[in-house]
Amino acid sequence: MRVLVVEDHHRLAEAIADGLRREGMAVDVSFDGSDALAHVTITDYDVVVLDRDLPGVHGDQVCRTLVSRGSPTRVLMLTASSAIRDRVEGLELGADDYLPKPFEFAELVARIRALARRAVERLPTQYVRGDLTLDPSRRTAFRADHRLTLTPKEFAVLEHLLAADGRVVSAEELLYRVWDEAANPFTTTVKTTVARLRAKLGEPPLIETVREAGYRI
Repeated sequence: MRVLVVEDHHRLAEAIADGLRREGMAVDVSFDGSDALAHVTITDYDVVVLDRDLPGVHGDQVCRTLVSRGSPTRVLMLTASSAIRDRVEGLELGADDYLPKPFEFAELVARIRALARRAVERLPTQYVRGDLTLDPSRRTAFRADHRLTLTPKEFAVLEHLLAADGRVVSAEELLYRVWDEAANPFTTTVKTTVARLRAKLGEPPLIETVREAGYRI
């Protein structure tokens, strides 16, 4: 999934982003409201983790803008205030969820995944193709009852290919959905990751390369 973290405390923002990347998410970071609005204008995010008390353009305005555009992006609002009144205000602005600081990182991850499931139509709890089974919530993948040891990026690529349900997925789409804005569009990282994933999946081959188009399962 693609996530935007909007937080003006740089160290906290980077810590959240690094943690989410380790969970296999593609994460971009903004440190103020105006930059966040620029990001959501050019990129379709599944979830925006939004600090409410931002400098410049307030987090409330960022949330209002997303709602007014009819964006399918889900908003998880963060704030240092735990008062019920503030939670109600945040939800009334159109936020989909609300998490007071300080918070447990595991809860943040769980809430982001729950929001992402709501952002699209009825994702399956498991993907099954032949003897391959992938469970997105448990972050597990098995082939012929053998558990696969995958990196977060390998897991995310496999999940995206399975979710495509036979559709050809371009390298550009994988780069956009699995990595983040820091990824070099001319890099061979997608090709390299797919090659490693193929090796781990074993025989018979599951991932097909469609010449000049991309990959599919």
